[in-house]
Amino acid sequence: MVGAINHLMKKILLIFCVLALLVSCKRKNKAAAVKETRTSGTLKILVDESVGPIVQNQIDIFSLDYPDARFQATVKPEEKLLPAFLNDSVRVIVLPRLLTKAEEKYYNQRQIKINTSRFAIDGIALITNEGNIDSTINVKEVIDILQGKKSDKKLVFDNAYSSTFQYFKELAHISQFPATGVYSKNSSKEVIKLIAEDKNFIGILGVNWITGKDTELSEYLSKIKVLGVKNLKGKAGDDQFYKPTQDNLINGVYPFLRNINIIDCEGRDGLGTGFATWLRSQRGQLIVLKSGLGPHKLMPRQINLTKGN
Repeated sequence: MVGAINHLMKKILLIFCVLALLVSCKRKNKAAAVKETRTSGTLKILVDESVGPIVQNQIDIFSLDYPDARFQATVKPEEKLLPAFLNDSVRVIVLPRLLTKAEEKYYNQRQIKINTSRFAIDGIALITNEGNIDSTINVKEVIDILQGKKSDKKLVFDNAYSSTFQYFKELAHISQFPATGVYSKNSSKEVIKLIAEDKNFIGILGVNWITGKDTELSEYLSKIKVLGVKNLKGKAGDDQFYKPTQDNLINGVYPFLRNINIIDCEGRDGLGTGFATWLRSQRGQLIVLKSGLGPHKLMPRQINLTKGN
């Protein structure tokens, strides 16, 4: 009797194992069966760290809308991303600038079309500790510090390899920063934490890092303030000090502006194309609007009119 029961149990166990194997195979086959379309498949994408929050917000919502879409995002400073993009390892990248002619040639030589789409207007924010008396700075002061001229102010960047670092090098017409007065951390988060704890620095980072809802940073963000910036004479924003508010980004009066672009070199109509199109759609632009950045295009507001009794 005991032997018969043991034999039956072995059969049940074998059946259970076979069923589990069939379910596992079915799931694998289903995953493999997901074809690459504009709303499905897997997209490898490189994202500049300075605009990481807004891109992650877009990926999160797109993935909710299209569950068959998978993203493998690599978020690093610009100079750390470019090798993978230029050697053809990953063909989609989000940068707060356009490709240079030298960078474009890597794809032009392979006759691969480069599709570039702006989907948001970003600003580079200057932040300081809330306890500091100063609440404004002008572009001339910033350039003087970058050029090594004597100043009691110290600048700290998000990363020595970041796009913000490159932006200000070009602004000041220098190839490298001075030995004193200019410093860098390893990320935007580190800059925020430093400024919240130290009154001796002015932090420089993408504005989407301080307009987002990162709960990890909320404690530190409450201890900083954003500086108003006045532009060089003869340029937009030279009449007063402007902060990187959404209106000032849209109107172009904040001095440190840049466009956020998705650059797709996949050479086919797939998930990369679909995501780029979605970023500029009404849904994608609404996410940009809610983030505090400037949208690529303003969405028309719908007004519901009801008849009065």
